Amino acid sequence: MSEFNILTSYCQLSDETQENTTINKELPIAIIGAGPVGLAAAAHFIQYKQKVILLEAGTEVGVNILTWKHIRLFSKWKYNIDKAACSLLEKYKWEKPNLEESPTGKELVENYLIPLSKIPEIQEVIALNTKVISIARKNIDKMKTAHREKVPFVIYTEHEGTSQAIEARAVIDATGTWGNPNPANSSGIWLKSEKNLKENIFYGLPDILGESINRYKNKKVAVIGSGHSAINALLELGILKEKHPGTEILWVIRKECVEDAYGGEEKDALEARGLLGSKIHEMVDKGTVQVYTSFRIEQLIKNNTSSITIFGEKKGVKSEIELIDEVIVNTGNRPNYSFLNELRTKVDFSTESVEALSPLIDPNLHSCGTVRPHGERELRQPENDLYIVGSKSYGRAPTFLMATGYEQVRSIAAYMARDIESSEKVELDLPETGVCSVNFSKINPDNNCKTDSCCS
Repeated sequence: MSEFNILTSYCQLSDETQENTTINKELPIAIIGAGPVGLAAAAHFIQYKQKVILLEAGTEVGVNILTWKHIRLFSKWKYNIDKAACSLLEKYKWEKPNLEESPTGKELVENYLIPLSKIPEIQEVIALNTKVISIARKNIDKMKTAHREKVPFVIYTEHEGTSQAIEARAVIDATGTWGNPNPANSSGIWLKSEKNLKENIFYGLPDILGESINRYKNKKVAVIGSGHSAINALLELGILKEKHPGTEILWVIRKECVEDAYGGEEKDALEARGLLGSKIHEMVDKGTVQVYTSFRIEQLIKNNTSSITIFGEKKGVKSEIELIDEVIVNTGNRPNYSFLNELRTKVDFSTESVEALSPLIDPNLHSCGTVRPHGERELRQPENDLYIVGSKSYGRAPTFLMATGYEQVRSIAAYMARDIESSEKVELDLPETGVCSVNFSKINPDNNCKTDSCCS
């Protein structure tokens, strides 16, 4: 079925009175976002023989992942393939990758997501190049309570310049957070001065050793952030510097001690993730990268010389980092809730995650990166049959793993298919990061940093 036919076939808005009807069970469950979690959701609903439609703003599946296609995941294939999706793929003699290897972003899309999107069961329900603009209850605004649960959702979309209205009996928001980055500014505010530096700032993971090599070689480059994305950028810059010694690498972080950014290293249960920490540790020790710790960025300004100056505070004292050519910002991402504004949601005010998940994932409370098993019950929204899943359910928290999203949608699909027992048997077997078992102040007695562990 073509994308247009999918949309028009679901656009028959009924005229039944709200007071005397319940939602038509023949309406589809709408899944928004055709990334790994959205596609997994479709696979689980299809296994339960539920009618679905999968809406994707991009021209192909996994478009966000393709922006970092050159990066290798730290988790192995076995953590990145959903069981229901695998079951569907195997019906069509899919060539399963080596489960003990870790894929790149490109391999994840080409060897898993694209084959999944092309099997008949998924292909006939997916609508690409279809951007969701807003979602509401049919003929009921956010203020009205009576009969809300008796009327369908109406999803307003744009497809090739044409507006469409699609009815659905449930909505699964799997749009993620990638592509909606946090600014470099430590206050989390987008300032005009930073927005004006689009030509010199990259948010995310540039292909430093590939298509972007000329942008960064022999340049003074500042990387902002202390997570895995920032470390990946730093490691690629380190390789670039070996071939082009004129490359200068600066690492700007808010942490008081750079050791806190290394993670569990060899103690990490995910070997590739631990290796990232070990490699950047070695790189810092060699002096390949100049580290600015405890630096709170206030603004970035482009000078008359076309170089950038980072203004901020270091331990309460005004400070500047000058003559920077390029900036790579890896300060995390934030969810976009704008298209859900006419629906009733319960979102934590600090993490911007699904409210019930906040105490499980708040990095201010947990250094481990682990999360207690959770499923449909925790993900319910005040708006009946609306669920926010995947990395978006974690809001700004940086600890999400794909396997978590797969378990979320498995539980939701079971619940909506009235397989209540299965929906409540939520198991989430994820490896520890190793961070909690490490105290860097004990390893280095000259280190004034204190590392407290929520799991000790």
